[in-house]
Amino acid sequence: MDGIKQRIISILVSNQPGVLSRIAGLFSRRGYNIDALTVCATEDERYSRMTITVTAQPATVRQIVAQLEKQEDVIKVVGFDGSEVAYRELLLIKLAVSPAERSQIVDLCTLFKAKAIDINADSIMLELTGSPEKVDNFVKNLSVYTILEMARTGGAALERGGGSMAADVSAGEE
Repeated sequence: MDGIKQRIISILVSNQPGVLSRIAGLFSRRGYNIDALTVCATEDERYSRMTITVTAQPATVRQIVAQLEKQEDVIKVVGFDGSEVAYRELLLIKLAVSPAERSQIVDLCTLFKAKAIDINADSIMLELTGSPEKVDNFVKNLSVYTILEMARTGGAALERGGGSMAADVSAGEE
């Protein structure tokens, strides 16, 4: 289908119990699939930031944004799909390695700017932060080794340039 691609929705919400459940429930009730979801504190303790990644057409994203804006705990919603956003994921990956393979993996880490965070006689755990494409490519390159475990976060996103969502909201309260 034309126009379907991964899009990022950044939501500033009240830092209250149950908000995540209500937002996720909205997606579930409407039949929208969440590809990735990250929730974190912000610079203002009154708010949390939710970063939701969905694969959808622009019209569907506009509909999601409109429905989110109606939610009581939602302060501000911004949908992104281009270069106006910095978006990063974190990958932790544990590999079974022989001594002979270790130097090849260290070379890949240097190339991708990954870090070894735990090294044992028979395994190595790596950390990588980057765009989803970078993380995908790193995992693909490591797939020739035995991957024991892998954990990948949803992304964190911030709009490029000056200002902040919370500051925009606080300025409007004056």
